[in-house]
Amino acid sequence: MVTEQARTGDRYHHGNLRAALLESALEVLTETGVAGFSMREAARRAGVSQSAPKHHFGDTRGLLGALATRAYRQLCERLEGVECSGLDARERVTGLAVEYVAFARDNRALFDLMWRMTQFDYDDPELAEQKHRALRALDRVLRGTDAGSTSDEDPGSVQSYAVWSLVHGYTSLALEGAIDEQAADPLASDLLPAMLRLVDLRPVDGR
Repeated sequence: MVTEQARTGDRYHHGNLRAALLESALEVLTETGVAGFSMREAARRAGVSQSAPKHHFGDTRGLLGALATRAYRQLCERLEGVECSGLDARERVTGLAVEYVAFARDNRALFDLMWRMTQFDYDDPELAEQKHRALRALDRVLRGTDAGSTSDEDPGSVQSYAVWSLVHGYTSLALEGAIDEQAADPLASDLLPAMLRLVDLRPVDGR
């Protein structure tokens, strides 16, 4: 009897079907976008039966949710890598903005998926943790590594949301060609730094 592992050839090693399906799903998502995504096509490219993804993800929403979770995790890793030592708040936030735009530019399909809340379970615990992790990374960059934690009601958190909204809004508009059309690469534009200069980035807690 030919097993699913045998049918996939070199596509994945035994016990790594979930990872192989995520990779093939990413290929499909990159080519077709969310609207054209097909779990059946992802299974075909992974070299497994059409029912195989259901064992790991349940349905298309589950598979897209797993991709979105991975995208948030990758974004968080980039944001957490922003250098903070010896820099003021504006310099730190500018560095974070560069990483945010770069992630979106390099992962257009995943970035688009991350905000399609109706396409997957947006309240999934693992996905929710990565979303909060992203906000904590922004808060750390904005207020400094030694700043205390905040809640959603704290002024510092509101400031973090304000900066995130500005950076995300610019990123979305730039990638769609709706803003700063003269810049071939949104990272090469001076518009976002100019916008950030208009924002009061003095830490709310006085740091």
